[in-house]
Amino acid sequence: MKGTEVSEFIPPAKPIIGDEEREAVDRVMRSGMIAQGPEVAAFETEFAEHFGLDRACVAVNSGTSGLHLGLLSSGIGPGDEVIVPSFTFAATANSVALTGATPIFADIDPESFCLDPRSVEAAVSERTAGIMPVHLYGHPADMAGHLAVAEAHGLQVFEDAAQAHGASLDGRPVGSFGTFAMFSLYPTKNMTSGEGGMVSVNGPEVERLMRLYRNQGMERQYENEVVGFNNRMTDIHAAIGRVQLTKVDAWTERRRANAAFLDANLEGVTTPPVAEGARHVYHQYTIRVRDDRDGLAAALREEYAVGSGMFYPIPNHRLAPFRAEVDLPRTESAAAECLSLPVHPSLSQGDLERIVSAVNKLAKAGA
Repeated sequence: MKGTEVSEFIPPAKPIIGDEEREAVDRVMRSGMIAQGPEVAAFETEFAEHFGLDRACVAVNSGTSGLHLGLLSSGIGPGDEVIVPSFTFAATANSVALTGATPIFADIDPESFCLDPRSVEAAVSERTAGIMPVHLYGHPADMAGHLAVAEAHGLQVFEDAAQAHGASLDGRPVGSFGTFAMFSLYPTKNMTSGEGGMVSVNGPEVERLMRLYRNQGMERQYENEVVGFNNRMTDIHAAIGRVQLTKVDAWTERRRANAAFLDANLEGVTTPPVAEGARHVYHQYTIRVRDDRDGLAAALREEYAVGSGMFYPIPNHRLAPFRAEVDLPRTESAAAECLSLPVHPSLSQGDLERIVSAVNKLAKAGA
């Protein structure tokens, strides 16, 4: 920091792994049952119960696998189109392309950063089979709007809930709206299993296909029914996830309290609004910086030892695998202006005050 001793760096994200997680891994290692087994089955049940999902959950080895297998299990394939946001991590569009279907990019709501149902409506074609909104940064997408578009056109809705564990709309949890919903369990998410994904599924046929696809197409050994994948979760990862389930609620409340402090004290930037009826779980706390976002991020790091993240500076529709000729002005603005500040539960009060002081000084000075 200018004129003072350099403070310890505040990272933009910080996975939390404690003794309980280590003990759970040791328990599995001692058991000898390391691949998909009783820990995975217990984690699936406990995850559904914990987040109020009145449907089955299926554990897989990554969030991307969850999206891919969910789409396959929902009948998505070559010749289909699935409407997705461009302002998201590439796994959203990748998962559609991996089925042989085509991702069609639509624009976002400028406040929530989530897929805008009005833009979705304009993108529907005779080949459209589904809509996949992303509950971006932990803020739920406008599911009422998306379900209305889906009903009007006979489409399925799929939820990319990678960043939204515990988020809800009008008291209804994300993950309970679509044909399926995927929650990521990557280390920097609001809870982790080390690596992995959890997919909530609406109906026994989608569940059965998910379980077949993740396990080489088999329900019973050597009786392969479909061409499947090795996308299983290990008992080691499931054991970590089961412990994290006991902690995620407290971490979420800490995130929400940290966000409230930032809301109340930041100046000179646009803080993230929350839609009426939405429960935001702040996987990221994302501000808008109208002038020189990159300069502000560099100054935060170099002058104040405060980390930040730029998610996502290159929208999916401009990435090499997709290159879509589509006009998405709100997506382009977000990609140029968004900056995510630390909001994770490991922040101290001193950390929060340093973040606020640094952003306010830099914003006032024009970074």
